[in-house]
Amino acid sequence: MTNAEATTSTDRTGTGKAEAAPVHNLEAERLYALLEPAVQANRLYLEDVSIHIAGANRVVHVVVDLPQEESGGVGLDVIAEISKTLSDILDNDPSTDSRPYELEVSSPGVGRPLTEERHWHRARGRMVNVNVLQGENVTGRIQSVHEDGVTLVPEIAVKKGMKPKQGESIKLPFDRIRSGKVEIEFSHLEEVGLENEHNGPSEEA
Repeated sequence: MTNAEATTSTDRTGTGKAEAAPVHNLEAERLYALLEPAVQANRLYLEDVSIHIAGANRVVHVVVDLPQEESGGVGLDVIAEISKTLSDILDNDPSTDSRPYELEVSSPGVGRPLTEERHWHRARGRMVNVNVLQGENVTGRIQSVHEDGVTLVPEIAVKKGMKPKQGESIKLPFDRIRSGKVEIEFSHLEEVGLENEHNGPSEEA
């Protein structure tokens, strides 16, 4: 299993899928608070809850991730198990509205922007593109993550066909990072001085 998005869906509509429009309201926040304890009890992190309206039905989209100290991706079997748990909670929710719902549970894909400190922790060991404020942008592998920033091993451009070279590690404070994004790599990750303390088992091939 790679870190590509894993998704499962539970249909409670009885009518199949329809085009859904997003809803941003207090109901999504209420469902987040309702579902979070069960997600945490399964050693997962609740990243987001959103509600989309599809005709007379609702689509409840839940995004779960591994804790920041673990590496790898959320397996399909884990997604299926947490989906059943959350579906049971929603079925017995006394405060829910009367509209049928469809539950979709997924994990973040590798294309998720690195916008929070925990995202950088989860991406340790991966190659990332970093847009730097007041400096040159950097492509490099995340070596370690600190409270105030990240340490990268930059990749130095070489002629086509040659193996990329690695530069000296550099530390970038979070307040100098405009944005970050993981680069998709098709070969096995080669850890470069990666801090493996507290890392859980990886599902990377």
